[in-house]
Formats: sequence, structure tokens, C-alpha cells
Amino acid sequence: MTEAGALALLSQRIALLEAEAAVRRVVMDYFRLCDTLGPSTPMDVLGGLFTRDAVWEGTGRYRKAFGRHEGRDAIVAMLASYTSPLHFRLNGHYLSSETIDVADAGHATGRWMMLQVSTYRDGRSDCRSAALTIDCVFEDGAWRMSRFVTENIFSRDVGPWNDEADISVPQQDAEEGA
Repeated sequence: MTEAGALALLSQRIALLEAEAAVRRVVMDYFRLCDTLGPSTPMDVLGGLFTRDAVWEGTGRYRKAFGRHEGRDAIVAMLASYTSPLHFRLNGHYLSSETIDVADAGHATGRWMMLQVSTYRDGRSDCRSAALTIDCVFEDGAWRMSRFVTENIFSRDVGPWNDEADISVPQQDAEEGA
């Protein structure tokens, strides 16, 4: 392989790694904002994570719960409906089993298994899992989600996630270290 060929190959591999990292970052930014949805959530920033013609949809059991939303404005309106009145008292998304396939310099598909723990305004708590498939494209100089699909794997009501009990930590003997 020539030096020019080797440099071209390295440049291509770096571009794919950068694209993968950018896709991961846009998805993580989305969930970080969803975990704190409320009146102070910057909905313009949240909307900017999606392409203008993006699709957000629930499938399987989630089709009835969440439906399908087409276009950035419709997606932002759906997400904003969780902010007033405040829907979540506590919300956390945990992603695992990640695969991100970069098809080319402008398109990628990521897949994750998600675990979500929530406590709602009414005090009820649950744990749910979903399979996520998220397509991203490079639009207007940034990676953005163009298709977000969530399919429920399981849902389970649970007791409260948070309580006021002291956090267990090892007790230090006052004479230690003296």
C-alpha cells in the first residue's frame, strides 16, 4: 500500500470513529434532557437533536402509548407535553448493548437496550425496558436523529425508587488514624 493510500485509509477510519462518537453523543444528549424534562428544559436544544423531517415512534405495546410523531416540531410538542404539568418526579434512562453502524459519512444506525426507572407525578413508580433503533444523519453540519423507534420489552410497577433512609457507608472508628 502506498503512503497516500495508507493515509486515505486512516482518514476514512478516523471519520467513521468520529461519526460513531457523534451519534453516541446526540443520543446521550437526548436522554440526558429527557431525564430532566421540565419547565426549564431547553426545548430548542432538544429539538435540534432531530432532523427537520424526523420520525419518533413507539412500536408494539408502545404504539398505543406514544404513537408516531413526524417532523421536529411534532416531536418537540410531544416531549413538551411531559413538562407542564410536570409528568416525572424522577426519571432515569440507562442504555446498554450498544451497536452503532456507520453506513457512510452521512448516515448511521444505532441500537441499544434501554432500562428506564421512573416515578410519576402521582407517586407511582415503574421499571421498563425497551429496544431502541435510532437512525442518524449528518444535517446542517451536525449529526441528528432522523428516526427514533422504541419497542417495549417489559414494564413493571415497583415501589418507590427513592426513600429518605440514610445511605449505608462504613462507620469510621473515632480512634482510627489517631
